[in-house]
Amino acid sequence: MSLGKAGVHARRQTLGKVQAIAASETRGAEGLRVVTTTQALQTPVLVLNASYEPINICGARRALVLVLKGVARTEEEQATELHSARVRMAMPSVIRLLEYRRIPHQTRALSRKNILLRDRNTCQYCGVILPSAELTLDHVIPRSRGGLSTWENLVAACHSCNRRKGNHLLNELEHMKLHREPRSFTLHTSRHIMRMIGHSDQKWRKYLYY
Repeated sequence: MSLGKAGVHARRQTLGKVQAIAASETRGAEGLRVVTTTQALQTPVLVLNASYEPINICGARRALVLVLKGVARTEEEQATELHSARVRMAMPSVIRLLEYRRIPHQTRALSRKNILLRDRNTCQYCGVILPSAELTLDHVIPRSRGGLSTWENLVAACHSCNRRKGNHLLNELEHMKLHREPRSFTLHTSRHIMRMIGHSDQKWRKYLYY
């Protein structure tokens, strides 16, 4: 087997382990709460550099893949677990990369995921907080009217507000305005969001407030 095929095979095996973890609404042997797979794998997990510096937030699915591949280790666990007939794993709350990664102090890549993270999964018009799957991206200045796909012109929006705004500019609509001005997603923004999400989580707090 070539190195390329071996790498693909290893990744498939790792993902297979994560996907094989089924769940039910019961209690685990150690008193850990077992939750549905979809719900559990969407839980936010704090990612630390090898130096224990907080650098990112990822979904629990991604965190489990990193741990199973030996790229990271679990530093803190949630009070929930996923299990199947053969596999039982405590859900990670905080993971740490085993090798130090240099994080450039620059704007993050422009992507749907990062726009939603910057806007905290909140519709920037009505303020409703929704799962990622129930949000879309809206061009504040519509593309048909010269709007560009930039940090300053893209915001998270619920489908209702997105339909209502349509091809209009905000000054053409009554009772519709942005909750806050969209800005680029810098490392400072990322850390601010980490602190907001982890404010009430003691397992996160000791890594975010130092």
